[in-house]
Amino acid sequence: MIKSLSYSVFLMSCAAPLAAAPLNVRVTDSGGRPVSDAVVTLHPDIGRRAMPMAANYSVSQKDLQFHPFVAIVPVGARVSFPNLDPTRHHVYSFSPAKKFELKLFAKDQSRSVTFDRAGVVALGCNIHDQMSAYIIVTDSAWTARTDARGIARFTDAPAGSTMSVWHPYLRAPGGTMSRRLGPGERTANVAVKLRAPPMHAMDAY
Repeated sequence: MIKSLSYSVFLMSCAAPLAAAPLNVRVTDSGGRPVSDAVVTLHPDIGRRAMPMAANYSVSQKDLQFHPFVAIVPVGARVSFPNLDPTRHHVYSFSPAKKFELKLFAKDQSRSVTFDRAGVVALGCNIHDQMSAYIIVTDSAWTARTDARGIARFTDAPAGSTMSVWHPYLRAPGGTMSRRLGPGERTANVAVKLRAPPMHAMDAY
């Protein structure tokens, strides 16, 4: 009995690192250049859990742009939209994940929206056509945005996962491509093909 128990503990100790381990995902374009603002999401085969709620989520309007350009929030998050510009803004979205309209509000005023469905929410301003941004509403705890070096980092990536990569200019249905993570894969390189951003979004991106 003691021998059997010891063997079981040994097996569990060997399997433990496979359950959760660091993972770095590097996203590059067809020319090998790093792609920032790509959203990497891991979908484990077994079980799902929502991201923990943080204290505040905010997408501000400043210098006639949204900040940040890409935001990640969990399902159920309430996001504020403070106006830091000297002009009024009219923020809206027609996205299936969340349709809303925040009618004209002035400098130092703010409005809030609750995002209760997973998906991509494209933002616009009805007054300033050059303003665009995206909110990724996720139901996975493993969701991260690539930095200036094109890297998204996970400290506890689950084994047995499908990885999806989204970017607003990715040439794929819904701007998303997916693939399986290999057993023990802890560094993933993803090459994507991007279309040119709209002219009105060039300065923002």
